[in-house]
Amino acid sequence: MSKKHPIISVTGSSGAGTSTIRHTFEQIFRREKVTAATIQGDAFHRFTREEMKRELEKRAHAGDDTFSHFSYEANDLKRLEALFQIYGETGTGQMRHYVHDQAEAEKYCARPGNFTAWHDFEPNTDLLLYEGLHGAVVNHKVNIAQYADLKIGIVPVINLEWIQKIHRDKASRGYSTEAVTDVILRRMHAYVHCIIPQFTETTINFQRVPVVDTSNPLVARWIPTPDESLVVIRFKDPRGIDFSYLTNMIQGSWMSRANSIVIPGGKMDLAMQLIFTPMVERLVTQSKRV
Repeated sequence: MSKKHPIISVTGSSGAGTSTIRHTFEQIFRREKVTAATIQGDAFHRFTREEMKRELEKRAHAGDDTFSHFSYEANDLKRLEALFQIYGETGTGQMRHYVHDQAEAEKYCARPGNFTAWHDFEPNTDLLLYEGLHGAVVNHKVNIAQYADLKIGIVPVINLEWIQKIHRDKASRGYSTEAVTDVILRRMHAYVHCIIPQFTETTINFQRVPVVDTSNPLVARWIPTPDESLVVIRFKDPRGIDFSYLTNMIQGSWMSRANSIVIPGGKMDLAMQLIFTPMVERLVTQSKRV
């Protein structure tokens, strides 16, 4: 972690809702006049879409049905760790984009399923914002978590996460329910061994819990709305968190444990604004003092 060039890492699996948190941070940055370098975890995939298909076929032929984008070896985590370290020390680094669809292809001038070229961050940024799958990994090869100043986990209960992924992949990527289900099953091993352990490293976790029936996520016709959910916010270190202020400002919230607050799902954006704005201000102020 670096006081001079702070790093915020937003981590969660596919369909968890990390992009929503990224948009909230972007709103805070605009309001507080913070200049951020932003990078998505897809940029650190090791394979293009076609290369990944071939790798999956090779692994399946060898009897490995657990390999997926969640797997450590499917991503260049050494490069991600190096980026966090270099940015923390110098405020510089390189980024690229993974092109998901035709709209992004037109924006980035690259074919869907491929990467753009690496290029330098804009100079004089105040902080780095990462959003993706592996922003708080600690294993025997890398320790990415140690370089992030603020680590946020986005962890809907699993049935809700599956519903969100199924609806997203069917609507935006044209997949069938069966195809998305196959992906979920293939990713489960890496989800347990590569994604879940990160949430013990995160500074704050947001877990959305539906209060409607999600017993069979494969046939759910709608994603539960925010108003049909509660959100549990867990602080790894509750010292310095003004829970009285939060519960007074967020109507319908309450403390469930000494380090946790429960809020109505519709108040999640408000809660993030209240929690993250002073944290961002503090990180930027400290960096300028250094």
